[in-house]
Amino acid sequence: MTPSRILITGNMGYVGPGVVQHLRQVFPHAELIGYDLGFFAHCLTGASRLPESRLDRQEFGDVRQVPDALLAGVDAVVHLAAVSNDPMGNAYEEVTMEINHRAGIKLARQAKAAGVGAFVFASSCSIYGMGGEDAKTEASGVNPLTAYARSKVASEQDLAPLADADFTVTCLRFATACGWSDRLRLDLVLNDFVASAVASGEISILSDGTPWRPLIHVRDMARATEWAIGRTAANGGSFLAVNAGSDEWNYRVKELAEAVAAALPGTRVHVNPAAAPDLRSYRVDFGLFRQLAPDHQPRHRLAATIAELHEQLQAMEFCDPLFRTSRLMRLRVLTSLREHGELTERLTWASPAAPAAAPPRAEAMAAT
Repeated sequence: MTPSRILITGNMGYVGPGVVQHLRQVFPHAELIGYDLGFFAHCLTGASRLPESRLDRQEFGDVRQVPDALLAGVDAVVHLAAVSNDPMGNAYEEVTMEINHRAGIKLARQAKAAGVGAFVFASSCSIYGMGGEDAKTEASGVNPLTAYARSKVASEQDLAPLADADFTVTCLRFATACGWSDRLRLDLVLNDFVASAVASGEISILSDGTPWRPLIHVRDMARATEWAIGRTAANGGSFLAVNAGSDEWNYRVKELAEAVAAALPGTRVHVNPAAAPDLRSYRVDFGLFRQLAPDHQPRHRLAATIAELHEQLQAMEFCDPLFRTSRLMRLRVLTSLREHGELTERLTWASPAAPAAAPPRAEAMAAT
């Protein structure tokens, strides 16, 4: 399918800018519409242009209240909008289920009723939780350990009955995201390690370093999204939940730290052998994705991703050893907006006019 109109929810986060840029390149004649509340709109990092300038239209709104009219004539929905990691999910557990699960299912039903042909859901390999040493396939049992992971499992379960010959649903179980973005996050394992090495010359692993993490570059997430938009029921079924990533990107946390240290000579790695075990450990088998999407396999490699992060952080003169308390951490952004009275406890704007206005300190992110 070559779509003529695509709706992308949550496009103003970490993953969204790369997805928008890629879809603009591969579908130059499609109408691209963004839909986002704008919590992180001000979190730009070294962007040469506003990412949303590649869209035909940017709508500000709550994914819990998507107007039916927005779906008119839409061929594909790319659903990225979510409370997007474990710290935020832990802080806003009920809201996480409301936004990530219930709102997503409501949107899917709206999309199906409007005649949308493809629904692409950004799921996560974190649903495997404490996975042990065996590589998890799509047939493996899930073991979600956090509100974020539970919301993804519940969403997949409730999306499955909606799929049919006219409504193809693809749940991309993404590996842990990494790599440079116009709205960089440093609350992700590889990004954190590179930032630590650049800012302080040290990497402190908060576990014993043994947990497994599969990774995927954000631009490879965009390529997988393109594939899912065009996927037909003949290639995987009307409903498909598939691990999205590469077998080569399964690493132990300590191995990631050591790779960063090797790329940035002089970096010291500290492991805390007395730390409480991190139960979130999972190796993942990406064989089904390799079989179904041979032309959309990940292209980025670990060394090049580390080098890119290093180069771009240097270009923005990043030097903040306290970055974990900065606006480069998504939970910190929400906390700041709450402290300034901009957000309610349900993660809605306190004022109806807030999305169109600049959030506090809305200058492009400085690395100070």
